[in-house]
Amino acid sequence: MTAETADPDPARRRWMSVLARAGAAEIEAGLAMCGPLPPHTVIRGPEGGLVMVRGRIGGGGGPFNLGEMTVTRCTVRTADGRVGHAYVAGRDARQAELAALTDALMQHPDWTDRLERTVVGPLAAVQEAAKADRAAKAAGTKVQFFAMQTTR
Repeated sequence: MTAETADPDPARRRWMSVLARAGAAEIEAGLAMCGPLPPHTVIRGPEGGLVMVRGRIGGGGGPFNLGEMTVTRCTVRTADGRVGHAYVAGRDARQAELAALTDALMQHPDWTDRLERTVVGPLAAVQEAAKADRAAKAAGTKVQFFAMQTTR
């Protein structure tokens, strides 16, 4: 794998990650703020299936099959020919279709900034806040062994 194929478009990788973690209602609310959306055609799906989740012993050792996970995939094409894809965890067909449509529109220069401001950016901020909240709750359970050792 070369450096060029390792991460061909980090911006797309970011917005697809945000869309995959967002709910259908959240994506739909953001898209509604963008005004009328261009027509699109569903090329494939939305359809559900299973993927094998792989793990590594100790985080970097030998791989093993952890188990299966339900995913839904969808591919759409906009009227101007841009194709968007989405794979989302679970069985939410509407989420997969909206994520694929957003992916297709984000590839169009006229839509990129608007969707970043109204859909992807706000969703990313909510997800980061939730992540920080979970981290703060977990940090509250951290045991300070050094402090306990010095109290002997």
